[in-house]
Amino acid sequence: MQIGFIGLGNMGAPMAANLAKAGHQVLGFDTAGVTVNGVTQAETAAEAVASADAVITMLPNGAILRAVADQVIPAMAKGAVLIDCSTVDVDSTREVAEQAAGADLLSVDAPVSGGIGGASGGTLTFMAGGSEAAFAKAAPLFDIMGQKAVHCGEAGAGQAAKICNNMILGVTMIATCEAFALADKLGLDRQKMFDVVSTSSGYSWTMNAYCPAPGVGPQSPADNHYTPGFAAELMLKDLRLSQQAADSADADTPMGQVATSLYEQFVENEDGLGRDFSAMLPRFEKRGRK
Repeated sequence: MQIGFIGLGNMGAPMAANLAKAGHQVLGFDTAGVTVNGVTQAETAAEAVASADAVITMLPNGAILRAVADQVIPAMAKGAVLIDCSTVDVDSTREVAEQAAGADLLSVDAPVSGGIGGASGGTLTFMAGGSEAAFAKAAPLFDIMGQKAVHCGEAGAGQAAKICNNMILGVTMIATCEAFALADKLGLDRQKMFDVVSTSSGYSWTMNAYCPAPGVGPQSPADNHYTPGFAAELMLKDLRLSQQAADSADADTPMGQVATSLYEQFVENEDGLGRDFSAMLPRFEKRGRK
């Protein structure tokens, strides 16, 4: 395929490089003028997409996605597919999907899980929303950039799945960190805590695969001084998206609200900015009951 790729940041650059390495012709554009191995640099977003069979976007937020869509949708060839891999609000995603449909384009919202390591290694998971035809056209590209793609439903379903998943992730990481901090104050050895919880009813991804306690369980950012990983400010972004979606859908999400408030405090008023989201553990270690 000929592919236009808009947004060559920490995630987009390795994704585009993997597509080029697989033999696709990739024309990329980023406002920062990033150079990516194997990717031809376009002068404008419209130039990057003009002859593309597929256009992939990886952008910071919904407002930027809408602005880019205004530029690229009129420049795309009819029948091409617009694949948005950003994590943004559901309303923006559905608005762009309607805009694409009005221009006789296919579209897929396909936010990712797996972080920078997954983008580099081609092991991302894609949560996709859109028509069956759009997903079928995007699927070969997902196979190159990732290890799994799940078609979750119509437009917006991919974003909904990502937002719900990451709300669970934020809530469970806080609970895991709270439990370790409590165990410390009760005199329970961290390794013993892990040995019990990881094989009993407290089992979770945040305990078993991404343990926030250094030296316990598999290697994680906790073993590298909480260097991200998945940055706390990105978790805060996703939690805010979950609460924006909950407001729009009139859904009661009290744990999601509390998790959002805690990550806001951690990132904006404490030392969480630039640290992994699991650095909530040293935060709780230093705090007493109020």
